Amino acid sequence: MKYLDEYNKWINSKIFDDETKKELENIKENNKEIEDRFYKDLEFGTAGLRGIMGAGTNRMNKYTVMKATQGLANFIIKEKGEKKGVVIAYDSRNMSKEFSEYTALCLNANGIKTYIFDSLRPVPELSFSVRFLQCIAGIMITASHNPPKYNGYKVYWEDGAQITSPKDKQIIEEVNNVKEYDEIKIITKKEAIEKGLYYTINEEVDNAYIQELKKQVLNLEIIKKEGKSLKIVYTPLHGTGNLPVKRILKELGFENVTVVPEQELPDGNFPTVDYPNPEDKKAFKLALELANKQDADIVLATDPDADRLGVYAKDSKTGEYMPFTGNMSGMLIAEYLLSQKKEKGILPQNGAMVTTIVSTNLAKAISQEYKLKLFEVLTGFKYIGEKIKEFEQTGKYIYEFGFEESYGCLIGTHARDKDGIIAVMSLCEAAAYYKSKGLTLWDQMIKIYEKYGYYKEEAISLTLEGIDGASKIQQILDNMRKNPFTKIGNYTVLKFRDYKKEVIKDLITGEETKTNLPNSNVLYYELENNSWCCVRPSGTEPKIKFYLGVKANSMEEANKELEIMKEDILKNNQNE
Repeated sequence: MKYLDEYNKWINSKIFDDETKKELENIKENNKEIEDRFYKDLEFGTAGLRGIMGAGTNRMNKYTVMKATQGLANFIIKEKGEKKGVVIAYDSRNMSKEFSEYTALCLNANGIKTYIFDSLRPVPELSFSVRFLQCIAGIMITASHNPPKYNGYKVYWEDGAQITSPKDKQIIEEVNNVKEYDEIKIITKKEAIEKGLYYTINEEVDNAYIQELKKQVLNLEIIKKEGKSLKIVYTPLHGTGNLPVKRILKELGFENVTVVPEQELPDGNFPTVDYPNPEDKKAFKLALELANKQDADIVLATDPDADRLGVYAKDSKTGEYMPFTGNMSGMLIAEYLLSQKKEKGILPQNGAMVTTIVSTNLAKAISQEYKLKLFEVLTGFKYIGEKIKEFEQTGKYIYEFGFEESYGCLIGTHARDKDGIIAVMSLCEAAAYYKSKGLTLWDQMIKIYEKYGYYKEEAISLTLEGIDGASKIQQILDNMRKNPFTKIGNYTVLKFRDYKKEVIKDLITGEETKTNLPNSNVLYYELENNSWCCVRPSGTEPKIKFYLGVKANSMEEANKELEIMKEDILKNNQNE
């Protein structure tokens, strides 16, 4: 069996160190575990690497990280980008610092200059740094919001966005061409420094990044007025957000910021949460307890690499803290930014908003209100980054705002990935503005619904791990592709989009048109009354995801219709 051959190779080869071999010796009686670790290579996909940490070809470890880096180095050399260099950042996860060091030294051994941060930094600062330092590429060592046993490796290109076509496929090909671990080059840190290839980044980049964020402030006077009394509770969930969030809020004039003490310091074990994800309500337990004690106005949480932001705000009618989905916080920020720019006369005539196909249809209504062109892209903020680059190259549109339902948005073009730090800044500014009008952020959210309609969305995930799980996920998609729904919940399907076949079929007329988006294993059902359903496999976890959205005349009606749709979807997939 091939996986046993690979296992024995790792046990007996001189390439792998004693610590690795000892870990593998400890599982020699566990055939299922050996199979899972060695049945395949950890896949380097369009999002880079992500996997469980440990020894084996299907795990994140220094050997799989350096093997991927050797492939990337080979590509950079082909592109003649050695002297431009690569900037590397890492988050608070276990082994993130070590993986960043191995990555740098492998690149250095290939003659490629590296710029490495001296301590953990958020994803958006890495994205910013690529263009600020004029590098050919950037690498972020992170597994974002995954459980503690995971880590990952994200590659950015010289535009500051994660790699997209055709570079992604070209890099993947080079990584896959590195067949053996003895092809990996590495030198010592001392040698790399002596050769002038290893640079440690100083505070110059931090300062430049913070200055870019400040350029997006619209109502500094209101911040100065309300910033003394606005009570903010914030948690970085043991991740990278703590220092940049505290700094930007303090420098702008928010004086009443309390960080959840138990979650302030970086810790890759994430001891206070099961899952360091601001999408998970359980992650807010300590923050909400503190908020209730302090009578806070808003409660904020960023994930470990600080590209996502979760929000709670007080309902002034009930006094309760209410949760915002990523769609809600994104649309709250969009309405604030666009309304203020319109009021100040600085909203461009050729402005654009960019969102993903699994995000709220409320974006369409807000875009129409402010006469912005709305662009929909595939899931993944890199596609939003790609649009920003396109706008800059053609000059046809000016980027105003981009967001995705998974709690990420970007204000400004300093970065090309979602930015939880600037989202914190903007929401705090919005909170100060609405407080000056006698409103909480939740009150304002209700006003938005009253203005545009009650849009409500939810995502359902089915976790299916291992070889069997991957097969079941594909089976579900194949079944739905061959036998598309004609009705979901109470809504008739009007159009069926198959992004793998790149076809949109009108189920009423039978007409077929092109999706005009890249090929992707995604299915989308357009339903009556602005409702919809989208299905896709997760790109980073062993899950299949179902996204649902409705529009109704009240919150109660929206909740009821969404629940019916959810039950219908689960019933149709319960036997898979």
